[in-house]
Amino acid sequence: MSNKYFGTDGIRGTVNQGNITGEKFFNFGLAAATYFKNQKKSKQIAIIAKDTRLSGYTLEPALVSGLTSGGMHVFTLGPLPTNGLAMLTKSMKANMGIMITASHNPYYDNGLKLFGPDGMKLSDKIEHKIEKLIDAKKTKQLANPKLFGRVKRLENGNDRYIKILKKNFPNNFKLKRTKIVLDCANGAGYIAAPKLLKELGAKVFSIGVNPNGFNINYKCGSTYPYKIQAAVKKYKAHVGISFDGDADRIIMCDEKGKIIDGDQIIAMLARRWKLKKILKGGVIGTLMSNYGLQNFLRNEKIKFYRSNVGDRYVKEKMKKLNFNLGGEQSGHIILGKFATTGDGLMVALEVLFSLRKGKRASELLNIFKPLPQILENITVKDKNVINKSKCKKAIKHANRLMNGHGRLLIRKSGTEPKIRIMGESNEKNLILKCINIIKRSIKR
Repeated sequence: MSNKYFGTDGIRGTVNQGNITGEKFFNFGLAAATYFKNQKKSKQIAIIAKDTRLSGYTLEPALVSGLTSGGMHVFTLGPLPTNGLAMLTKSMKANMGIMITASHNPYYDNGLKLFGPDGMKLSDKIEHKIEKLIDAKKTKQLANPKLFGRVKRLENGNDRYIKILKKNFPNNFKLKRTKIVLDCANGAGYIAAPKLLKELGAKVFSIGVNPNGFNINYKCGSTYPYKIQAAVKKYKAHVGISFDGDADRIIMCDEKGKIIDGDQIIAMLARRWKLKKILKGGVIGTLMSNYGLQNFLRNEKIKFYRSNVGDRYVKEKMKKLNFNLGGEQSGHIILGKFATTGDGLMVALEVLFSLRKGKRASELLNIFKPLPQILENITVKDKNVINKSKCKKAIKHANRLMNGHGRLLIRKSGTEPKIRIMGESNEKNLILKCINIIKRSIKR
């Protein structure tokens, strides 16, 4: 059964519309408190972090009100990367963690990502149970006034997160004489990322570290890597690193100015982890992973499987098969040895650890030839348009044309009102032809 409120990565939408209102966030908080209270744990604690959107300062109090009205104690952490929130949920032994973010979306969107006590994103089954509570009568969920939750602000969330990250590397790991261009997308990583890299001794040229509530992801960050591309050349840096709004994605740039996507980073890590004998099982990609990555891993004798798009589905398959590395071309990469969800800063440290002995990023991060891909995002009023007969007919026709020459992937975005069409083939004109056939049927 499909969820009513939750998409592929939590709840997301335009602020003051639909599900992203103060009233709804109160209901979400109350329902989540009720569900986790029913798990019979002695402590009833939720921790909340957020990115830098102005709307977060409106939505957070409503969420806190719902949680405390349901009898849940709350710690608020302020701006913190999503995996920092996941790590602290586990280390603080909280019942749940809630990240207020719309990830890579523009400032006018916002949403929620929920984590359980193990630091893992909630399963579809648990989300469905919470959705039932959202729509249930509130009077049964409201706590007796004597049992209201308390609220406390923790100012050291980023320091705690940095401490956990550092523990995963040797004490002698230093980045002296390493020049790094860093773009934090004016988002949740703007405090932790520059601080940690500077503490390790790197020379850091920072971009996107001046959030004003409206500039998150705006012409910066992992969805706009041209800024690190230009800055790497300008400052003659060794590498460029860019995150998205909640810092769970990473896109990089080598010293020559070439953009490095998630697939190339995954390939490098898989080879390195196999040599170090720390790769467990193999690699999980998604339906969007480049076929070149699949070929590379096959040649390296590394198992490769695909999941549905979304880092939650990657993690679920990793857990099912007992693999410890997986991720997406977009830069969501899960290092199962260290983290329960995507963490741009953790991945950056793994790459930088490999570069510390004088290796060049261009040599380390360009290790397979990708098959040409073209991705088109079409904004629609109703994402079910792809189920209409005319659209189905167009998709079938395009697949017949592509058969034996590449592949097509047509899917609804789980986080935006868009249809995503991806074509992959050595024949660029064929990709464009097939995409246009489908695009025309959608627009009609």
